[in-house]
Amino acid sequence: MEIEELKAVVEGLLFASGDEGITVKQVCKVLDVSASAVEHIIEELTYDYERKDRGLMIMKSHEVLHLTTKPEHSNYFKKLLELPQTSRMSQAALETLAIIAYQQPITRTEIDEIRGVKSDRPVQTLLARSLIEEVGRKDSVGRPILFGTSKDFLTYFGLTSLGELPPLPEPTEDNTDNNEADLFFERFSDEIETNFNE
Repeated sequence: MEIEELKAVVEGLLFASGDEGITVKQVCKVLDVSASAVEHIIEELTYDYERKDRGLMIMKSHEVLHLTTKPEHSNYFKKLLELPQTSRMSQAALETLAIIAYQQPITRTEIDEIRGVKSDRPVQTLLARSLIEEVGRKDSVGRPILFGTSKDFLTYFGLTSLGELPPLPEPTEDNTDNNEADLFFERFSDEIETNFNE
C-alpha cells in the first residue's frame, strides 16, 4: 500500500475512533505495519492539517491519538450549537435515547453492548440537544460516566415522571422478540419526532 493510501486509511481510523481515539499500537495492528511507519504517517498527516485551509488537527493525549477541530475555530462551533435544531434525529440517536430512558443510569459501554455498535455520536447528539445528561459515575474500574434523561426529555414528551413511559413489550419464548423490539422503537421514534419537531 502506498504512503498516500496509508495516510487516507489512518485518517479514516482516527475519524472512526471518535471520542475514544486510537493508539499507535492499534493502528499498527490494523494496518500490519511497524510503529515507525505509523509515526511517520501521523507526522505527515499532522503537517497536512497545519495548513490554514484545513479545519482539523491531530491531538495526542496519554498516548491516544484524536482527530479534533482546531481551537481557533471554536467560536464557529459555539454558534452552531446555539442554532435551533430542526433536523430529524438519526435512528441511532433514537435507539440510544430509548435505551437510556429505560435503563438509566447507564454507561456508554453498556449502551454499546445493548446496541451492538459504538454509540459515541448518538450520545453526543443527545447531549447537544439536552435530552440526556451526565448523572454521576459508576463505582467500577475507570469510574465511567453514567447517563440519564434530562428534565427537557420529560418536557418534550409531556411526562411528569419516567414512570409515565409506555411499557416495554413483554419478552416471549419464540423469535418474535426482535420484531416486538423493532415495533417498539418505531412507536417510540414516531413519538419522539412528533414532540421534538413541534
